[in-house]
Amino acid sequence: MMSAPVALVGKGRHLKIILLVGAILSGGGPLLQPLCAEDDGVIALEGRREIFVDRHMIDTLINARLRLHHPHREGIALGFDRPWEGIFSGVIAVMKDGELCRMYYRGLPEVSTPELSSAVVCYAESKDGIAWTKPNLGIYQVNGTRDNNVVLANDPPFTGNFTPFIDRKPAVPPNERFKALAGDAKSGLVAFVSGDGIHWKRLRPNPVLTDGMFDSQNIAFWSESEEHYVCYFRTWTGEGYSGFRTVSRSTSRDFLNWTRPVEMEYGDTPREHIYTNGTHPYYRAPQIYLSFGKRFFPEKAALPPEEAEALVENPSYRVASSDAVLMSSRGGNKYDRTFMEAFIRPGADVRDWVSRDNTPAPYVVPANDRELYIYRLSHYAQPSSHLTRYSLRVDGFVSVLFPYEGGELITRAFTFTGRELELNFSSSAAGGVRVEIQDAKGAPLPGYELDKALEMIGDDIERAALWKKGTDLSELAGEAVRLRFVIRDADLYSFRFRSQGEERQ
Repeated sequence: MMSAPVALVGKGRHLKIILLVGAILSGGGPLLQPLCAEDDGVIALEGRREIFVDRHMIDTLINARLRLHHPHREGIALGFDRPWEGIFSGVIAVMKDGELCRMYYRGLPEVSTPELSSAVVCYAESKDGIAWTKPNLGIYQVNGTRDNNVVLANDPPFTGNFTPFIDRKPAVPPNERFKALAGDAKSGLVAFVSGDGIHWKRLRPNPVLTDGMFDSQNIAFWSESEEHYVCYFRTWTGEGYSGFRTVSRSTSRDFLNWTRPVEMEYGDTPREHIYTNGTHPYYRAPQIYLSFGKRFFPEKAALPPEEAEALVENPSYRVASSDAVLMSSRGGNKYDRTFMEAFIRPGADVRDWVSRDNTPAPYVVPANDRELYIYRLSHYAQPSSHLTRYSLRVDGFVSVLFPYEGGELITRAFTFTGRELELNFSSSAAGGVRVEIQDAKGAPLPGYELDKALEMIGDDIERAALWKKGTDLSELAGEAVRLRFVIRDADLYSFRFRSQGEERQ
C-alpha cells in the first residue's frame, strides 16, 4: 500500500505537516522538497521580477523541483588573432550599452614578462552580440602601429585584469559613466573612469582597495537594491596564496572609500576553488546578483600528459581543469549554491579540457525578446584561443519543473504593486498553468480561487495570468498574499507584478 506523501510548510515551532492525497499520487508519488521561509515576515515584493535561482520566494514545493538549465553553445564569438592579443588573452567583460554591445579583454601574447608588462586592454563592439568588430582607435602605439583596438597600454599591472562596467548610479557624472578596477596584491586595486568607454584615466593616483590578492578578475558595480557600489574580488582562505581560491566583498558610497573586506560564505557546501566570480546584477531582476563562477581543479587533469603537451606549449598551463557554476546573492557576504552541478561544462572539444580554460565572462547580454547571451573563454594558452558565445532563454537559468502528473508551488507571503501577474513559462499541450491567490495564512481569496483561474498553455516570456474576472489585480495591491501555482507538464521560470500595459523590460 502506498503511503500518503507529506509536505513540510514553515519552520521551527510553526512547522506544519500536510498529508497530500489524490491525483498527485499517480506516477509513483511526488517529488517533495521541504523549503522553509527565511523568516516569518512578509516580503515587500513591489514590482520586482523573481527568478528561481534560489528559494527566496518559495515556501512549499509539492511534486515539483528546481531544474538547472544549461546555455546552448552557439560557436565562436571572437578570435584573438591580432599580434597584441594572443594565446593568453582573457579577463573578458561583455555588456549591453543601449543599442551597442561592448567587449573589453586583455591582450597578452606571452605570460613570462614581469607583471604582465606586455598586456594591453582591447576593445570590440557589436550591434547584435554575434558579429564583432575591432575598431582601429589610434590611441596607443602597440607593436609599431596605432591601427589597433587598444584602450589601455603601458600601465602594468593594471592592464592585466582591467574589468569595466557601466555605472548605473543615478546622476552619475557623464565623464564617469564607465568605471573599472584593476591591480594586484602589490599595487592594490586602482579606480579608473571614462565618459565614452574608450578613453580612460585614473580616478585618483592611489589604490582604493588594498586588502586582497586581486590575482584574477575583480568585479564592481552599482547596486540598485543596496544603494552603494559593491566589489567582489579574489582572496585566498589561507595566508598568501594558500588554501582555496575564494571571493571577498567590499562596498562603497563614492567608489573611492571602501569598507573592510568580508569573505563570502557558500552555505553548507563542499569547499572548492572559485577562480573568478563574475558577480553582477541580473538586468531583469537587479535585486538578484548572478555569479558565473569559474570552478577550478588545480590537480585534476583530463588529458594524458603527451596529449596536453601537444596542445599547450607552456607546461604551466597543461595540468588542471575548470568548469562554470551558477551562484547567486541578494547582497551581504553570502552566495547561494543551490546547484553544485556545472552550469557550463567544458564540452566535447579536448582543447577545452586544459588548465585555465572555460572562464565565463561577466555580464549577461540581452539578445532579443526571448534570448540572452553568455560568453566563455575557450582554448586558453593555445593558438586557437577564442571567445565562445552561448544562448539561454530569458530568465532561463533555473525553472521549477512540474511533471505530467502535476504539482504545486506555494510562495511565501508578500505584498506587491501593479495590476497584472506576469509569468514566464513553457508547457506541453497536455500540461497547463493555473494560479490561485491566497491571503497570508493560505486561504483562497474570493474570485481568485483555483476553480476561478483559467488554465494557460503555451511558451511565453511575459504572459498575464488570467481568472474568470480578468487579469486586473489592482484591488489586491498592498495586501499580504501568497500565490499557489498548480501546474502540470511545464516549466515556470519567473514571475512579477506589472502595471497594465507596461512595456517589456
